[in-house]
Amino acid sequence: MTKETSLAAPITDTQGDGQWKADVLGEKYQQRTLSLGQDPDGEGEAVATLVRYLPGGKVEATAGAVLYVHGFTDYFFQEHLAEHFAALGYHFYALDLRKCGRSLRDGQTPHYVTDLALYDDELNEALRIVREETGGPVVLNAHSTGGLILPLWLDRLNRAGGTAAAGISGVVLNSPWFDLHGPSYYRTVGTPIIKGLGRFRKMFELPSAKVSTYGDSLHQSVAGEWDYNLDWKPLHGFPIRFGWLRAIRNGHAQLHAGLDIGVPSLILRSRITKFARRYGPAVDVADAVLDVKQIQRWSGCLGDRTNIVPIDGAKHDVFLSSAEPLAHAFAELDSWLAWLTGYRAESSSPGTGA
Repeated sequence: MTKETSLAAPITDTQGDGQWKADVLGEKYQQRTLSLGQDPDGEGEAVATLVRYLPGGKVEATAGAVLYVHGFTDYFFQEHLAEHFAALGYHFYALDLRKCGRSLRDGQTPHYVTDLALYDDELNEALRIVREETGGPVVLNAHSTGGLILPLWLDRLNRAGGTAAAGISGVVLNSPWFDLHGPSYYRTVGTPIIKGLGRFRKMFELPSAKVSTYGDSLHQSVAGEWDYNLDWKPLHGFPIRFGWLRAIRNGHAQLHAGLDIGVPSLILRSRITKFARRYGPAVDVADAVLDVKQIQRWSGCLGDRTNIVPIDGAKHDVFLSSAEPLAHAFAELDSWLAWLTGYRAESSSPGTGA
């Protein structure tokens, strides 16, 4: 099930002129650079990159659109995900956030921000473009850290004027990062330390050995099935800096206090967690990055209707699992999307009080 991804030099719109151009994934994909102005964290001009999938050179979709957001040490390369949504009748778009993947510029620290709310700029602009081009409702899909970033944005969007009013119909979260895993003292006495260092020593790296367990389970150069750009998604991950980790812990605190994202959500996760210092077959059928019990615990904090589905044998990125759990995940996704369509129709019918 290997999906080939071009590892050529990135093709980027460095001028940010709003034009669609060729993307690294080939002729069925285009990218558009979103200029975000000066980086508030002092690393030059910030940009994000919106990618769209054009099967057969054009889009013929009736179900609406999907906007996908990646996680940490990640970018969009999951072509099979775009193809699956397109087969269901969705326009498919993906966003490489600032300093991530296609959006990383010379002199910038990969994935580094000191406030997750900074991502609102590219999320708002990406949503505007998707709505302008498609006109239909938008389903959001996010993985891992993206699964924390999106709900926080949606809560702010909902309080500002309504998520549904902005054209968003639902959210699919794939192994969202809802808490800091590890010993309990990381989340108690450790968090004030993280926040203190994150305020005053922002660029200090979290001292830890480089572990490539999860990357080894994914990439075809080691034990995996997938091909992707190792400059944008290295096997051992990018360094974690305290300024960024402080932003994450602030985001966790907001989530734990309770959000109201305003639309239904589907949360997909592996059934078990398996942390390991070295690759072994056991990590191929488990989440090797996050504690799935924490995902289960905090999913109720999203607000609105929430459906949580454990997938037997799934990896951290459920949609990069082996054939059987991947098929299971797609079946659950399809079923939920069908439900969402009916739910929206019922909610908008006269006499429902909606």
